[in-house]
Amino acid sequence: MLGAWLATGLTLFMYSFLYRDNPLFKLGEHLYVGVSIGYTIVRLHYDVMEKKLISPVVQQGQWWLLVPALLGVLVLTRFIPRAAWLSRLSFAFIVGFGSGVAIPRIISSFILQQVQGTLRPLAAVGADGVSVFTWQTLNTLLILVGVVTVLFYFFFSVEHRGAIKVAARTGIYFLMVSFGAAFGYTVMARMSLLIGRFDDLITFSGQEFGYASPILLVVVLALLVAWERRRRRLEAGSAGGDVVGDGSSR
Repeated sequence: MLGAWLATGLTLFMYSFLYRDNPLFKLGEHLYVGVSIGYTIVRLHYDVMEKKLISPVVQQGQWWLLVPALLGVLVLTRFIPRAAWLSRLSFAFIVGFGSGVAIPRIISSFILQQVQGTLRPLAAVGADGVSVFTWQTLNTLLILVGVVTVLFYFFFSVEHRGAIKVAARTGIYFLMVSFGAAFGYTVMARMSLLIGRFDDLITFSGQEFGYASPILLVVVLALLVAWERRRRRLEAGSAGGDVVGDGSSR
């Protein structure tokens, strides 16, 4: 019951931004960010300290883990001006180790795998022998043409004329299709979240949850109306004060 009322109230608080920025939205936003960060920090510290440091050192005798623990503690010296230079040791190790691990993976994922996916064979070998014209061949040709034409679009060393212009224009079409698909996927993901929230609001509007959705909807609307009236009164008062001040100064 309490979870249903909290979920409904915070959902309505967040959707109140559709009207305009208001204190209810700010309350929901601050709670979301604060609770998320607090939970992440506590959970991360528990996983790191308990599972990866304390338990291995105490139960398994892996005392060498105290070295990375010391480096982690040295990072906190950034908050002490006189001892801030000690954090450079930790950051140097983090940057060096991270670069050595990340660079090969990035090259493999974003360069080698992309090249491998583009340079696929045009002929497929099956039980019936070698077949050239298949759906896989068409897909491979489409990927190859798309990659080459997009590269021509970003090739600015030569003026886009003739065949290069045609290739660059074809690359624009491939880019538009890619951006449209990505945007459509994003919209679908957001719509699924919206449908999930509406489904919860409909579920929590029943008697078993104390009619949480309709009651809180009325409460939120009443609070927005009261806040809007107060805001307009304050704006009218400040505008009147400015007029009086200008007249007295004259």
